[in-house]
This record gives sequence, structure tokens and C-alpha cells, in this order.
Amino acid sequence: MPQEAKAPESYTISADPARFDLATAHGWISRESYWGHGIPLATFETAVRNSLAFGAYAADGAMVAMARVVTDRATFGWICDVFVDAAHRGSGLGKQLMAALLAHPDLQGFRRLHLATRDAHGLYGQFGFVPLTKVENWMEIRNPDPYGAAG
Repeated sequence: MPQEAKAPESYTISADPARFDLATAHGWISRESYWGHGIPLATFETAVRNSLAFGAYAADGAMVAMARVVTDRATFGWICDVFVDAAHRGSGLGKQLMAALLAHPDLQGFRRLHLATRDAHGLYGQFGFVPLTKVENWMEIRNPDPYGAAG
């Protein structure tokens, strides 16, 4: 039997740092995400503070989704930490969050807007994201144990 779509709910998307629920967001990313598992609260707090962070809020005011954009607000942005609470998945909230993020005035006219995903290519493709071009030009330093989990 196919999973039923959830009834649409009214959400508010905001980039107001005063409204962002750091404890909830840290719980999602540090415990439930595949990309930030184990990130210390202090590290996550610094990342949020130095990014344009978006929260999605249910009618009762609870933060139910988030996304961050690491950006210079002029030429480049990297979308990361996109997370929708399990109870609100399937309601179109991911699409609503991405649409609000992409419409934000500080994120217009960039040369490049990037993201990385293991499992949401279909969602991001709807907004014009395509596989990375000129992959041979990109380089990275990758720390396999950034938070010292290996001891």
C-alpha cells in the first residue's frame, strides 16, 4: 500500500536568527543526519552563527525544519544542513523551504550555488540543481575524523 501524503500544513519560513532553535537543530544534525553525526554543539553553534540559517515553523511556533547557507552574500553559496523533522516529511515542506531559501534577497545573482546530497537529487533537481560541472577543477582537503570520534 503506498504511503499517504500528509495533509498540507501552514508553515512559516524565517531567516531570523533570534527565532532559530539551536538545540532542536543540533539534535537533528548531530543525531539524525548522515553528514553531521556527532558534531559538537559549540562547533554547530559557530557554523549556524556564521551562516544564513533558515527555520521552518509550524503553526504552534515549533521549528520543524532547517537549512543553512554558507555564503559571502555576493558571489557564492553552499546550501547545507537541510533537514525536515520526521513528523513533517511528505508534506511538501522541503520544497517550501528550498523555494523560500532561493528567493531570499541575500542569495541572488550568484555565480555559483552549490550543495551536496546523498539521497535528495530529485528534490534539488526541481529547483535547477545539476551535477557538478568541471569536477576536474575542484579540490578538497577532507578530514575523515573532524570531531575526534576515532579517539
